[in-house]
Amino acid sequence: MFQKLNFFSLKRKSMTSFQVIIVSFLGMILLGTFLLMLPVSSRERCVTPFSDALFTAVSSTCVTGLIVKDTATYWSLFGQMIIITLIQIGGMGVITIALAIMMASGKKIGLWYRSTMQESISAPQVGGILRMTGFILRTSAIIELTGAALLAPVFIKDFGFARGLWYSIFHSISAFCNAGFDLMGLREPFSSLTTYSRNVYLNIVIMLLIVTGGIGFLVWSDIGTYRNNLKRYSLQSKVVLLTSLILIVLPAIYFFLWEYRGMAFGDRMLNSVFQSVTTRTAGFNTQDLSQMDESGTAIMIFLMLIGGSPGSTAGGMKTATFAVLFLSAITVFSRRNDVQCFKRRISDETVRNAGAILFMYLVLFFTSGIIISKIEKLPLLTCLFETGSAIGTVGLTLGITGSLSTISKVILMALMFFGRVGGLTLIYAALPSADSRNSRMPLEKISVG
Repeated sequence: MFQKLNFFSLKRKSMTSFQVIIVSFLGMILLGTFLLMLPVSSRERCVTPFSDALFTAVSSTCVTGLIVKDTATYWSLFGQMIIITLIQIGGMGVITIALAIMMASGKKIGLWYRSTMQESISAPQVGGILRMTGFILRTSAIIELTGAALLAPVFIKDFGFARGLWYSIFHSISAFCNAGFDLMGLREPFSSLTTYSRNVYLNIVIMLLIVTGGIGFLVWSDIGTYRNNLKRYSLQSKVVLLTSLILIVLPAIYFFLWEYRGMAFGDRMLNSVFQSVTTRTAGFNTQDLSQMDESGTAIMIFLMLIGGSPGSTAGGMKTATFAVLFLSAITVFSRRNDVQCFKRRISDETVRNAGAILFMYLVLFFTSGIIISKIEKLPLLTCLFETGSAIGTVGLTLGITGSLSTISKVILMALMFFGRVGGLTLIYAALPSADSRNSRMPLEKISVG
């Protein structure tokens, strides 16, 4: 299958690592589209329209969760298996899977392939990249199998042994990969996990899977190596863990105080924490999101844009990007020369990259929301929620996805692809390398702020 992606036969001198990443994702999306169009993929044994199959393949491969066809009621078992396979490959990375196959076949892994893998998982260096690939595969398998085993008692009780086991595997992979696809449509189409809003056990398992997938494999590598010795963690791991904790706790407090006041204390706390966790690119929901007020919707958009962490199964701007931007602002306010964190200095290049990523995300997010609002004649906030969900690869929706026009769906697909592959990856793939000469233009100051 991966030979069809032409990964092994790519000429090293003809394509950059960034271009390989993009081509690999596009190839997987097209292959998934073809398979989902087959009659065997639908319950009615009909040919799925190209636009619907393409949207589903993009959403699956980019681990988003926005859907135009209910996963449980429209797609057959074969179709669901294609979707979860695309989610698994998209979550771990096409390059990761391809490199794993090369390693298993005994093929020599050259520097070019290692460099491509480094860019794919946002690793800090090429050294040890093969060990990291093996670690990613083992960690993913262990966590997903553990998640499936923990979910099995609930789903087997509700759906029988065979279907319950399949549901456990499907939702474990979907949660760990932060995809948000579910099979609960048999109870009520597009209902996600609303029927389990009071099931403490299932909510906790799903949240743990979302968080473990969203903090990134580089963080898990530090956790596995240094365990409780936090001082030896890399700066990125420290920043990711602290930022993730803050972005879970503070929104949960808001949801608890203002959004779910009509619930009992326990249900209120459970749904508040789940809402805060799932907004970080996971896409599951246990409550009707259309009932939230505008301030709650705005906070969810903000969280969706930030997304998960570098080198994880999640999308979005990334927690590290948000942290660097916040620290940069603190540096300006305090009139220091360098951006600092945990007694380390962050490079100017990292700060510039973070600013560029923020600019790209905001421009695409706002522009796309305005265009969809004008085309569909829908409230702007509703459309911004949809575009934020797409570019953050979250999958949450206020219920408008299926009714959108073809143009709006194309916009959402482009945003999902951008959010999963990464803005800088697309820019670096499209533009030639900058002039490396040492000459610099004359300096002149301009006033800002």
